[in-house]
Amino acid sequence: MIEDPLAALRSLHAPSPVSWWPPAPGWWIAGVLAVIFIVLIYRYKKRILPQRAALHELKLLKKDMDNIAQPVATVNQLLKRYALACWPENEVASLTGESWLAFLDANGGNGKFSTGPGQLLLTDSYNNERADSAALNELIVLVNQWIKINTPQKKTDV
Repeated sequence: MIEDPLAALRSLHAPSPVSWWPPAPGWWIAGVLAVIFIVLIYRYKKRILPQRAALHELKLLKKDMDNIAQPVATVNQLLKRYALACWPENEVASLTGESWLAFLDANGGNGKFSTGPGQLLLTDSYNNERADSAALNELIVLVNQWIKINTPQKKTDV
């Protein structure tokens, strides 16, 4: 009789476990891409932080406009601080009056600062009388749009 041919086979054995180190090239690429992605997100968040802070402050100002002594001056100060965060100091710090409004118009105001509700920045900035609330709301909407259009850039005057 024929002997069992399967009896001559050796028993099954498991292969040696796969080492976790060194990782495959795909994991190296994924790690490098993850680090680059995290750095880019961090830099973007850091760059738009002044814009988010200015929009938040403008929102608080609009909500509490009745309790602020000179709301137009406060809006003007907010605009100046935000412009200083966006452009080099030597371009923005010395601007006042018509040149300030021309700068705002040239950088996204579309003429609404010199000829529209932005005129309040010249006429009512330090006026003790209360400005019209409708005009103030128009100014705040204009400033909100201007802040959203302009994002801080890298400063080159270090």
